[in-house]
Amino acid sequence: MEGGSVAVAVAVDHLAHERSKAEFDVDDMKIVWAGSPHSFQVADRIARLVANDPVFSKEDRTVVGRKELFKNTLRKAAYARKLVNDLSLTEEEVSRLSFSISEHNYMDLHFGMFIPAIKGQGTEDQQNKWLPLAQKCAIIGCYAQTELGHGSNVQGLETTATFDPQTDHFIIHSPTLTSSKWWPGGLGKVSTHAIVYARVITDGQDHGVHGFIVQLRSLDDHLPLPGITVGDIGTKFGNGAYNTMDNGVLRFDHVRIPRDQMLMRVSQVTREGKFMRSNFPRQLLYGTMVYVRQTIVANASNALSKAVCIAMRYSAVRRQFGSQNGSVETQVLDYKTQQNRLFPLLASAYAFRFVSEWLKWLYTDVTQRSQVNDFSTLPEAHACTAGLKSLTTSFTADGIEECRKLCGGHGYLCSSGLPELFAVYVPACTYEGDNIVLLLQVARFLMKTVSQLPSGKKPVGTTAYLGRAAHLLQCRSPVQTGKNFCSSTPIPAPAKTFIGWRKFSTSCRDQDCATAEDWLKPSVMLEAFEARATRMSVACAQNLSTFNNQEDGFLELSPDLNEAAIAHCQLIVVSKFIEKLQQDIPGEGVKKQLENLCGIYALHLLHKHLGDFLGTGSITPKQAALANDQLRSLYSQVRPNAVALVDAFNYTDHLLGSALGRYDGNVYPALYETAWKDPLNDSVVPDGYLEYIRPLLKQQLHNSRL
Repeated sequence: MEGGSVAVAVAVDHLAHERSKAEFDVDDMKIVWAGSPHSFQVADRIARLVANDPVFSKEDRTVVGRKELFKNTLRKAAYARKLVNDLSLTEEEVSRLSFSISEHNYMDLHFGMFIPAIKGQGTEDQQNKWLPLAQKCAIIGCYAQTELGHGSNVQGLETTATFDPQTDHFIIHSPTLTSSKWWPGGLGKVSTHAIVYARVITDGQDHGVHGFIVQLRSLDDHLPLPGITVGDIGTKFGNGAYNTMDNGVLRFDHVRIPRDQMLMRVSQVTREGKFMRSNFPRQLLYGTMVYVRQTIVANASNALSKAVCIAMRYSAVRRQFGSQNGSVETQVLDYKTQQNRLFPLLASAYAFRFVSEWLKWLYTDVTQRSQVNDFSTLPEAHACTAGLKSLTTSFTADGIEECRKLCGGHGYLCSSGLPELFAVYVPACTYEGDNIVLLLQVARFLMKTVSQLPSGKKPVGTTAYLGRAAHLLQCRSPVQTGKNFCSSTPIPAPAKTFIGWRKFSTSCRDQDCATAEDWLKPSVMLEAFEARATRMSVACAQNLSTFNNQEDGFLELSPDLNEAAIAHCQLIVVSKFIEKLQQDIPGEGVKKQLENLCGIYALHLLHKHLGDFLGTGSITPKQAALANDQLRSLYSQVRPNAVALVDAFNYTDHLLGSALGRYDGNVYPALYETAWKDPLNDSVVPDGYLEYIRPLLKQQLHNSRL
């Protein structure tokens, strides 16, 4: 039969048996995941509000054309704004509303970039003028920084803002094709205004890149203003996905704006055309960067957990092979290869969640210090957030794709939800800083920190472990001996001439083996990661010191520096997971499950980067084998709790948008029903049959008009 549906007589929960095996209180884990009982209640209430409102349906998002998709997105954005006003939603509720709708649109940039830029870089008068208009959406703004020819290198931007003292105007101009603004979300079709970054030029002198508030479109008919060329840059990767956003192109042809539309909190140009810097501490601008990157890390946890939830539930439903004498086949989730690929992703979702919670604290701490002009922790906070943004987004993008492959052929269907999730998420690896560039920024900070050790300057924050470099360059993991094993040969005080540690480390003999459970001790786990990170950073510093020109050395050693930065960032995530476990965590069996996940996260990283740990002498091959034994044991302990651990994310079927990730596990009828909704199945005989198929079948191609 062609075209039709399968009726399911009785709703069956195919995952009920899995849930019955859970060894912890799922409701309590939901609160841990949400952060607090209040946060859980808000998230749950808003998620159900969205799931039950037909306006927010996702059913046809991957099959409609771009124009219809975009118009539907405009409708949802306007309707969501109406809900915000009608229900008087709080800022927290608005954030959850956006997350639950899960459809990127121009509002993301308006509230996430345009308004914060005015708050952070505008004077009090500018804020009083522009923020009331922006907050009630009387104007809609975007953030126009990236250009066709420059992204990460902001100082290389080509757009100019030349001051004309005769008229008290800036003239905004795009002098080259590559100076065209390219990529800003919300720019293509919606934004009326933009924060435009351009080179300030006064009296022929270039003062570098600064921000300007520029009106782009008429507030009466939405047409571009004179001298402005603006449009959408075209369809992007994936069906649906980020194509709901109107990423734009923008060119200026000598567009004049009043002088007071230069954001002047940090720098300004006087009426006479004199460029001046204000007394405002430029370091305060880093606080906004910390906030934005904290949000990105939290979003990494959200995206990865969605993919893991889909893959976990489907792996529990799907059965393949293993049947004997007509018995039931084996659940895919019971195969160790599936666990080895999926459980570390589950652990990573929780790890990223907890490190993002810590980043919220860091943002608050940085803000409070800055208010009393204490900027001592800012460089470390900047490096830390840059590295974590890079680490979490790269891992999440790869993790979503791995989840798609874990779902076999069905994962390739749009109805699985995974292709669109990947396409929506993967730009995070590039926006707000290219991930490789960010890691190299971290590496520069690490090299600076190591170089300052001889002076006695103590590293702070996430680099504090480097203050124990003399110990970490010698110590060996106690897994096999039951105690730390260190050389009796003194190593020179922290300096750029850390010599001999590699020779010492590789010459040690394996001791009598203890047990794999030693790897579950937080102090053992943490010191192994500290030793690895320290030794990689010191090795890079040593190699860098052999170059006469440090910049030449940095370019030559950039792959090694990149790896050292990754080791440092992974240490941060491991340490924050361990710190989370030191807190009071209520709920039957909850802490035990988190301890298992922490072990999986750390030991899988150790296994994946075994070359680092062995090459630096941080552990021995015997200890590595014990770590692998313990990792397999943890997989077995997590297995009965696997489905319950993704249930703790508390995601609605609407949010997941996946036939494979349904809460009830009713996968196959859902796939079948979804297939018949595809527009290609609107007719039994396809369009084009008479022109192209019938002539072929009837051997009449020579007469057809192709």
